[in-house]
Amino acid sequence: MKRAFITAVAAVFALSACGGGGGDPLTQATPTAPAATGGSAAASTTVVVGSFNFPESVLLGSIYAQALQAKGVTVEEKPNIGSREVVFDQVKSGGLTVLPEYVGSLLAFVDPATTAKSTDDVVAALKTKLPPEVEVLTPAAAQDGNSLTVTKAFATEKGLTTIEDLAKISKDLKVGGPPEFKERQEKNFKDTYGLEFKAWEPTADTTADAIKSGTIQAGNVFTTDPKILLNDLVSLQDNKNAFAADNIAPLVFKSGVDDNVKSTLDAVSAKLTTEGLLELMKRIAVDKDDPPVVAKDWLTQNGLV
Repeated sequence: MKRAFITAVAAVFALSACGGGGGDPLTQATPTAPAATGGSAAASTTVVVGSFNFPESVLLGSIYAQALQAKGVTVEEKPNIGSREVVFDQVKSGGLTVLPEYVGSLLAFVDPATTAKSTDDVVAALKTKLPPEVEVLTPAAAQDGNSLTVTKAFATEKGLTTIEDLAKISKDLKVGGPPEFKERQEKNFKDTYGLEFKAWEPTADTTADAIKSGTIQAGNVFTTDPKILLNDLVSLQDNKNAFAADNIAPLVFKSGVDDNVKSTLDAVSAKLTTEGLLELMKRIAVDKDDPPVVAKDWLTQNGLV
């Protein structure tokens, strides 16, 4: 399961927090782009778009905010607020109107005993477990979640596309990940795929580098970690849902959004893919581009502004 408040990209690249400035981000508005001209009439109330305190969430919040502005919605942005314990309650109370969320992690937060794994099951469970004040809109194909990752060369050599493929050769391989990876996943992998490894190595933040160097052959790397691109890696498809789906989706305060807001956010989700998000995060984490600029470029390329 994706950690409740992922900081994978920030940890790997030692990024300082994006946006926010000084003071309390819950009381300071920081719009990331001027309102676009044209589009539908502005909403009668302001839509407040928030984000968690890690770069990917700040980027997604900026994408949402600028897409809404392009449709004539009055937007106030509050980026880089903090952890889910803080931010979730802000959406529930209406202090925030829109928040980019991760459906699997959100479900684990509101229902720690959940056993839902597939995207459809996770979203269905959220409909019954979320408080009545909020809802999750249509999720994107994009996920930032756990994976088993290998080099592209190894995948080609061994004919690997899925984790199920990996299970055929896994007993001869070393796998790496966080120190708790074996404890959390060994039984899950065996039950789901019959997957067993020769050795489990606690590679933590060096997992992607260890895969590239051949110290391990497979590892637990988050699916939008830019090191996947830098090290020429590939995440194997989790075709039997060993990991819970963590698709990105807008969490909204129901009474604060109208059909224009919903349809605009749905249009963003329809275009957002894991591969595309991975490229965007490379621009932020490696090229050091500003999230609002990256967000505007993506929206323009996808015809959303």
